[in-house]
Amino acid sequence: MLSQVKRSPLIFSSCKVEANRVMAAPTKNRKVSFAMERTAQWIMSQGIPTDVVIKVGEANFSLHKFMLVAKSNHIRKLVMESGEKDLTKIDLSGIPGGANTFEKAAKFSYGVNFEITVQNVAALRCAAEYLQMTDHYCDDNLAGRTDDFLSQVGFSSFLSSVAVLKSCEDLLPLAEDLKIVDRCIEAAIFEACKEADFPSRSPPNWWMEELTILDVAFFGRIISAMRARGTKPVVLARSIMTYTERNLRDLVRDHSGNGTRSSAPTDHEHMTKQCKLVESIVALLPSEKAAFPINFLCCLLRCAIFVKASTGCKKELEKRISAIFEHVTVDDLLVLSFTYDGERLFDLESVRRILAGFVEKEKSVAVFNANDLREFCSSTLQRVAKIVDVYLGEIAIYSDLSISKFNGIANLVPKAARKVDDDLYRAIDIYLKAHPNLDEIEREKVCSVMDPLKLSYEARLHASQNKRLPVQIVLHALYYDQLKIRSGTSESYNKQDPVTMRSQVLADVSLVRENEDLRSELTMMKMYISDLQKSHGPKGLTRRPTFFSSMSKTLGKLNPFRHGSKDTSNIVDDPEEVKKPRRRRFSIS
Repeated sequence: MLSQVKRSPLIFSSCKVEANRVMAAPTKNRKVSFAMERTAQWIMSQGIPTDVVIKVGEANFSLHKFMLVAKSNHIRKLVMESGEKDLTKIDLSGIPGGANTFEKAAKFSYGVNFEITVQNVAALRCAAEYLQMTDHYCDDNLAGRTDDFLSQVGFSSFLSSVAVLKSCEDLLPLAEDLKIVDRCIEAAIFEACKEADFPSRSPPNWWMEELTILDVAFFGRIISAMRARGTKPVVLARSIMTYTERNLRDLVRDHSGNGTRSSAPTDHEHMTKQCKLVESIVALLPSEKAAFPINFLCCLLRCAIFVKASTGCKKELEKRISAIFEHVTVDDLLVLSFTYDGERLFDLESVRRILAGFVEKEKSVAVFNANDLREFCSSTLQRVAKIVDVYLGEIAIYSDLSISKFNGIANLVPKAARKVDDDLYRAIDIYLKAHPNLDEIEREKVCSVMDPLKLSYEARLHASQNKRLPVQIVLHALYYDQLKIRSGTSESYNKQDPVTMRSQVLADVSLVRENEDLRSELTMMKMYISDLQKSHGPKGLTRRPTFFSSMSKTLGKLNPFRHGSKDTSNIVDDPEEVKKPRRRRFSIS
């Protein structure tokens, strides 16, 4: 019996060597190798009892001191320096690679063939250094064999160097001290840069997929080295995106917003690990703001919010999104807004800060171009305004969206950026329907972000019949068309100064309210007279109805709609007068 793991006998078997040229010893050392092999075979055939137990973690190996001491200077020192007369137990739990690696080193000491691969060569090289199995102690030792394999196989191609580098993650810092990591990175960078400029395989980005198996620290060193060598930012950005999507698969599923309703891991240790991963990836992003598409940055920011990354990490992503915000879509904003179960809204402060940064940038551009932002808004800002209004309509149905948050986002868009407020009106209507318990003041506060004079005809028609809107908004919608009629033609009306038009509307609204008050008083007086007639008989008050009748005619002259226009009191009470169908575009019913 040559070894024993957890008290179970383990018989060494002869295996083919992956590279015969590496495992073959030089001619001058073949006599020693043959002697060791014959000795090992004789020991095994004679069944000579073992005299030492090597402990590696929970594994125990029953071996022979003579065979180990012949190759390992470290074991020789332990035997010689031991205070015991006959050392029978040695603890080597600190050996790199653990029990599996020591087993191969023991096989090498006994002259038993085994397979050296790109997955275990780094561990064998570190174990050889730990056990002092070098050529300085014994010719053709394990350190020399592994060095030859690394030079001829491990560093010869991109795939092999990445595989060796991956195996070094559990061998630090010894793998760093032996320069295995540096040589792997150099070999990988050389091949990656060559593939980036002159692809040799299909698909062209195959090497990016191979890098995703690495730890983020090694991946970052490769990206930094490629950047130093002048690799294009778009290539580095694509590599980072590929790495992120592969290693944050649970958090970055897609860029359409559909992944927001998927479950996410909640284990604390796993969350901490992913938080560090997100922060490390953000630190690798190249300085070029337009290197990444905005949907990727939005997904990455959602990850950062979910795993509770550092404030600096989130602000960096917000700055990058704000710089290219003109390319944003509604789906991108929704990705930022919802939790992974799709049931709640995230803190919308990130969306607010991103939008505020974009508007400030547009203001700076307008000032630089000597334009007044109140009168001039770029087509980019107009497009973003429409996106924001549609986005508000999507999130308005959620009960945890307060009025202050709703108005806070809507008010960030300059008034001049909205040529028509139809989308904003739709968002307001959805919000009022989803929050039916708002009082009149709260409903007016919600509607304060909208300009009723900038609604289209269809939207005004819908607003005039909308019971959810405050009275003042309904009056604005009703009298807009009346002002156009009174102005003569709609074309001449549109040429009026906006301030004059607004003051005229407010004056008409005041007149209508006075008229409504008078009509209410008249109705009360009629009811009072009717009660008197019932109590005193029909003959008691024959002249008073004539007096109030004349009074009614006089007050009726104050009605600005006596020539056929509708009164606001009939908007709800007399639905028969409005025959036009409701436009589904402005209704969420």
